[in-house]
Amino acid sequence: MNLPKSVKDYCKKCNKHTEHKLKLFKAGSPRALAQGNRKNVAKKKGYKGKYQFPATIKKQNKKGCFLAECSVCKAKHYFVIPKRMKKIELVAKAA
Repeated sequence: MNLPKSVKDYCKKCNKHTEHKLKLFKAGSPRALAQGNRKNVAKKKGYKGKYQFPATIKKQNKKGCFLAECSVCKAKHYFVIPKRMKKIELVAKAA
């Protein structure tokens, strides 16, 4: 799906609608010492038997999550499109 690089959206800091630049949001790498990761590593140690859980099939598409930056005050907030899309592309507005 093609989306414009900038959209007019509400800015909490400016308290009005302003132009926002969109940037695709990517999550950072998970922490190696987080509780869930440590439990996973512990589960894989030793003789845990033959049985494995059935593999879960991942969904093939995601909801578009962007980081919107206000062009006036540079405040940032999430801009989520509540539709599932296989491919997201930011394009310049056609004038």
